[in-house]
Amino acid sequence: MYPDLKLFIAGEWRDTDSHIPVINPATEEVLGQLPRARLSDLDDALSAAERGLKLWSATSPRDRADIILRAATLMRERQEEIAQSITREHGKPLPQARLEVIRGAEFFEWDAGEAMRTYGRIIPAAQGHKFAVHHQPIGVVAAFSPWNFPMSQPARKIAGALASGCSIILKAAEETPAGAIHIARAFQDAGLPAGVLNLVFGEPSEISAHLIPQDPVRLVAFTGSTAVGRHLTGLASQHMTSVLMELGGHAPVIVCEDTDVDAAAVSGAVRKMRNAGQVCTSPTRFFVHETVFEDFAARFVARAAKTIVGNGLKDGVEMGPLANDRRVPALSELVEDARNKGATVATGGGALSGSGYFFQPTVLLNVPDTARIMQEEPFGPVAVINPVPSLDAAIAAANAVPYGLAGYAFTNRADYIDQMIDEVEVGNLSINTLEASMPETPFGGVKSSGYGREGGSEGLDNYMTVKHVWHSRKIV
Repeated sequence: MYPDLKLFIAGEWRDTDSHIPVINPATEEVLGQLPRARLSDLDDALSAAERGLKLWSATSPRDRADIILRAATLMRERQEEIAQSITREHGKPLPQARLEVIRGAEFFEWDAGEAMRTYGRIIPAAQGHKFAVHHQPIGVVAAFSPWNFPMSQPARKIAGALASGCSIILKAAEETPAGAIHIARAFQDAGLPAGVLNLVFGEPSEISAHLIPQDPVRLVAFTGSTAVGRHLTGLASQHMTSVLMELGGHAPVIVCEDTDVDAAAVSGAVRKMRNAGQVCTSPTRFFVHETVFEDFAARFVARAAKTIVGNGLKDGVEMGPLANDRRVPALSELVEDARNKGATVATGGGALSGSGYFFQPTVLLNVPDTARIMQEEPFGPVAVINPVPSLDAAIAAANAVPYGLAGYAFTNRADYIDQMIDEVEVGNLSINTLEASMPETPFGGVKSSGYGREGGSEGLDNYMTVKHVWHSRKIV
């Protein structure tokens, strides 16, 4: 159920003489050895992508969509195999991995439809002149996807590039390579021309430093931390290369006094622990009206404490391990800092004993603004719940971070909703739900959470250039 780990370049699978071990975070066993791309492999991928671009950009949108849809169908048919691989390398519960496979397929299906809707337009002009706007593929895309969603994150990058007529070199996460490998296999089996999709792994800084300055690379698409995103943006700017950045978040949740407190608390606790909190849109900073704070906190803590933690392959498990060993001490430090500054650790607070990178579902109450976790995204199963006296105070607290990816609220008051739409500084605002995006909706952030959008009718914009054509009937 775990794939043979290889690079995919110019339509062929290849190995190298240097490897990176892939670890099961639940058992700490080695799942496989991942080839590390050499500079010569990257150059081969670049040459292949250039050849692939010429062929793929000249392929009709209808034919591109057919291949993308065939690949998505194969992914659906292979759901169980892919999900088993994801759970083994990432740790998330198997039901969540199965859903991720379907979500990845949905990204391809949506963008396949959008491939046939990259409309231009005619602009009214004087007699004898025609103004036309054309949308064309931007070129070779260098894409970088993170480890927290091994299937759906690579899918978003690949779907946008291929639907637009671009070729792509994807550097997927070394910790969780299986999802991207399964995607490449599906496209190979679906008949995608060689070189249109290339998949590499290795030292991230080496790969980005080598690929981004290359002339054929016209777009850098990245999902990951704000720090790395800034670095890649700076590198791309030196070569006037466009960027699409989906960066970190620190999502606020505003709980108003008129809501169903029990339902909101249970929903928040369950969603906070999904994917072990390793989600850029994970609800983390709960700002609860003081009149319902005690009830909300008690219900939230009780549900969080009941979270079933274990190996994601076992039935009934709700939360698996953290995806890598680096996250355990990082979370421990954030919790200890909050505790030292006066926060109450209502449940959890540390690593679980035994093998694997397991961390307790953790809830912190009454956390002061001086605690690091109020500014730093924990990216783990840690929630902060603080009381606020009013909606104005909640919005001010929500906006008091440099991030603005997703935000949430529980209320039934129209005036509260209107105020939050106007004032909460996020790219995605959800009311009475903790879902942040769907394939048909645009997704992206503001402030230090990046720029550009994936998904929705806006999802192909970054992968295309706009060309204006002025045709005069006579020479003027």
